[in-house]
Amino acid sequence: MPSILRSVNSSPISSAQTGVHEQLASLVARHAAHPFRKPVADYNLRAFEASMDAWRVAGQAPLILDTGCGVGLSTLHLASQHPDHFVIGIDQSADRLARHTHWDGPEPANLCFVRADLVDYWRLALQAGVRPARHYLLYPNPWPKIGHLARRWQGHAVFPAIVALGGQIECRSNWRIYVEEFAAALSQLSGQRIQAEAWRPERPITPFERKYLASGHALWRCQADLDAVRTA
Repeated sequence: MPSILRSVNSSPISSAQTGVHEQLASLVARHAAHPFRKPVADYNLRAFEASMDAWRVAGQAPLILDTGCGVGLSTLHLASQHPDHFVIGIDQSADRLARHTHWDGPEPANLCFVRADLVDYWRLALQAGVRPARHYLLYPNPWPKIGHLARRWQGHAVFPAIVALGGQIECRSNWRIYVEEFAAALSQLSGQRIQAEAWRPERPITPFERKYLASGHALWRCQADLDAVRTA
């Protein structure tokens, strides 16, 4: 009970930015034109290979990536909701991954957790030809200052790799601007018309989602089927 009580009364995001960043489109275009060539760390390569081995052992069912999964609650929920898929929960913090908070009952078997830097993991997945069926970015750090654009995933040099992985991608946040930017960047690279929408889950699947709902925050998400573009 104390852990649940601590999850309420979260302050809303405060930012001087009032809409999609005016430099987002040019930044996305620049990153799309110049591939990100930062060397991959060895520990990230080992972590990626271990997760691929776990997927192969499980029979290579349709893959779900839960990127930035934190304590792994969302990974557990996604694996439970999609028993015919295999879910990989990825986070850079070993401490967060060790918690698995607020999960009752036995854990589903169709998942694995991996500690890795997402920037490297995404690029390794793309290089290996991995095609996730679903791809989630749930409540990433919003980096709300105007000068933080390049730290948000949609403004990061790795964003074109995220889009190139394909699949049904979904981003959620309690900061509307973050999701609007994510949707705008997706639209720019995919050619689809993707928009942010209000989102209220029947059952929260992450601690942040639970906390924000309990605090009365509005939630937002955007979704896109990136494979539809490839098919067309």
